[in-house]
Amino acid sequence: MTQSCFHCIQPLLTDADFSVTVLGEPRTMCCPGCAAVAQAIVDGGMEDYYRFRTDKAVKAGDTDILQKLSVFDDKQLQQEFVVADGDCSEIQLTVEGITCAACGWLIERQLAKTDGIVQVAVNVAARRATVRWTDKTLPLSALLKVFSRIGYQALPFQPDQHEASYQREKKSYLKKLGLAGLMTMQLMMLAFALYFDWFDHVDTATRQFFHWISLLLCTPVVLYSGLGFYQSAWYALKAGRLNMDVPVTVAIFGAFSASAYATITEHGPIYFESMAMFIFLLLISRYLEHQSRHRAAQISANNMKHLPLTANKMIDGDVHSALARQLVAGDEILVRAGETIPADGVVSQGRSEVDESMLTGEFEPQSRQAGDNVFGGSINQSDVLYVTVSRPLKQSLISQIMRLQELAMAERPAIAGLADQLASYFVAAVLVISALTFWYWYDTGASHAFYIAIAVLVGTCPCALGLATPSALTSAVANLNRKGILIKRGDSLEKLTQITTVALDKTGTLTEGQFSLTSIQTTVEQHQALSLAASLEALSEHPIAKAFSNTECHQVSDGRVHIGQGIEGTINDMRFRIGSAAFIGAEIPAAWQSARVFLADESACIAAFWLSDTLRDDASELVIALADKPIHLLSGDAAPAVQEQAEKLGIEHQHAHCTPEDKLALIRQMQSQGQRVLMVGDGINDGPVLAAADVSVTLAAATDLAKSAADVVLLQPKLMHIPHLLTIAKLCRQKIRQNIGWALGYNLLILPLAVSGILTPWMAVLGMSLSSVIVVTNSLTLLKKD
Repeated sequence: MTQSCFHCIQPLLTDADFSVTVLGEPRTMCCPGCAAVAQAIVDGGMEDYYRFRTDKAVKAGDTDILQKLSVFDDKQLQQEFVVADGDCSEIQLTVEGITCAACGWLIERQLAKTDGIVQVAVNVAARRATVRWTDKTLPLSALLKVFSRIGYQALPFQPDQHEASYQREKKSYLKKLGLAGLMTMQLMMLAFALYFDWFDHVDTATRQFFHWISLLLCTPVVLYSGLGFYQSAWYALKAGRLNMDVPVTVAIFGAFSASAYATITEHGPIYFESMAMFIFLLLISRYLEHQSRHRAAQISANNMKHLPLTANKMIDGDVHSALARQLVAGDEILVRAGETIPADGVVSQGRSEVDESMLTGEFEPQSRQAGDNVFGGSINQSDVLYVTVSRPLKQSLISQIMRLQELAMAERPAIAGLADQLASYFVAAVLVISALTFWYWYDTGASHAFYIAIAVLVGTCPCALGLATPSALTSAVANLNRKGILIKRGDSLEKLTQITTVALDKTGTLTEGQFSLTSIQTTVEQHQALSLAASLEALSEHPIAKAFSNTECHQVSDGRVHIGQGIEGTINDMRFRIGSAAFIGAEIPAAWQSARVFLADESACIAAFWLSDTLRDDASELVIALADKPIHLLSGDAAPAVQEQAEKLGIEHQHAHCTPEDKLALIRQMQSQGQRVLMVGDGINDGPVLAAADVSVTLAAATDLAKSAADVVLLQPKLMHIPHLLTIAKLCRQKIRQNIGWALGYNLLILPLAVSGILTPWMAVLGMSLSSVIVVTNSLTLLKKD
């Protein structure tokens, strides 16, 4: 028995008599609290905590890990950060300890083995994870414990805590860098003095004294500054995988141990300065990567920082301060000029200019008045607004965008998986080659065989290969977000580079979707036809319905909306239909054939309506920008209207009278011919075709069904963002290929130099670090592309 508590390492009380069997042996505890926690850890199958811990546990009488995590099972607390979706729940987590793409792979793989987890998506760049799980099977506290068991601390994402986590990691990097840099300078001075004999023929005793000083200076660098590399390598090996930190760890401990042995035995080369410089430069590379990931992630994933913590809530006509996250649908809030709107809602009183640039990227203020929607995070610029909250903070547009962004960043392109696989194989190959190199040189009697093997390990470490894809992908998505382009799927960028054909919806996409009634022909009273039409169109969300919205309506019973065709319903005991000529099923008079919408009763067509719609300002520019690809115009409108717009835009392929089924059939026909189709649409009837296209784009003002089905959402109605999207996708692929090419080319070039003994360890250190910095710098150029 020891003289300290096995759990918290504090001194035992003289009358302590608490024992728990841990790791097969009885262990003495200082109090009932530590004994209970230790027993819970053992019962939970987490005894390895004691085997692998590097620091003492907190005394259970204060706070302990298990109790801390169990707090998150409180349903009231979960309302702040858990989104319920049927039988599943979804949460965003801030994950501390992520250093590279292999960490994301490790977390996803380990969590996928846990019962109750439906989906795991890790965004390495933002150090976040989005998890969908069944709460009935797996409590949230148990989910968080899974992260803890594999060496990562996960807590519900909150902007201030996430930023604090980033700052803690940054501070840790700077401490380790500062120590490594200071010691490396001292070691290099001693090494140069010995190499160049600055002290005029240093005697053996003095030289040996310098070696001992070097050992003393290098030890804290190896044990403290390099700690993160060893932990990462250990967790990877525990999971049965090789990552980039495995050869790094082998190289550091190998060279340090050999140099320490040479110092003690006073025989053999000393490489303390090379190991310290290796750790220092590797830390610089990781720190720069850490900074660049944060810089890119700030643009794409930190929109929540725009939301205020408090809101002015109206209660019985008085203003009260309330937490923004506690607002619920129906609450009335006051937003003064200059304040940030704390939640999504509808303006109930007032008129003002609102800056929505944080959502759309468009810096021109938008006029908002009673009845208009406003979004949390936008800024009220001129006058007071009273807003009725429409949904709580966790369901706000910003929150939805962030959740979609997290999933998009986690769905990496196929080339990303290839890079990760190559890196894993390359690590194994490096370990094997270095072992063979050592055996060869040792067999030939070379005294420096071990250091040649170390040079192979260091010089060919595939760190740059692991950074090739995530750095480029993160920068590309950040660039698009800055333009107001939301990527919902990470693999969309890769698919966009393969697009050969473009299909465009007309109404609401190429046109403004703001219809006006220009002419009417009817066999009944005109006001009666308009009233019947308005009554039926009131059941629809189609933009055409708005053209009839200012007319008195009748009560409609048994109404049915046929998407892409028309509407039918019973008015005053008579059945009516409004829609396309094919839908109403009645004969159309010859003089009415060019009309767009028809109204029929149970026996005949009784009215025809001519509507007008205007093209978007940048519709022609879009067609010109996409001139290198075949463009198809798909519309449910009559042929004359479709042909008119197609001729204005110069679109050769046009398809009129298209039902949703017709559009879907056209897309599938193109795909069967080997075409890769980009579909742009916005309506309910576009949902199926958006889902079927290789890549689909919709506008923020589109229907919820269209936004759900689309892969990309344009947060501002600018069609010319589509060519920018295609350009960034191509550049992203180009950068990934450049990065992979550079990483592989560098390793293939350096390998024979290292194996042949030409490359010394300090040369390998410089080359490896420079390679990683070049990859990250190359990817960051995507942020500057306009």
